[in-house]
Amino acid sequence: MEIERNLGKQPIAQIMLELNLKSQDLVGISEEQITHKMVTRACKGRRLTPNVKSKILNALQAITKKEYSINKLFNY
Repeated sequence: MEIERNLGKQPIAQIMLELNLKSQDLVGISEEQITHKMVTRACKGRRLTPNVKSKILNALQAITKKEYSINKLFNY
């Protein structure tokens, strides 16, 4: 059985849209190494490793100064 890799638009995409954030904003503020490609994949619903999800979460929390959970950003 093959693992489904395309999981559809994720909640993080809507959150970023509402806050008027671009991939560049998350990449720029992150103290960890993330790329525009990682952020794009997160929004489009490509399956990410738990480590990458965590980096995206940390960057979003750093820029918004709000607490989010992985479950609020990703529905898989």
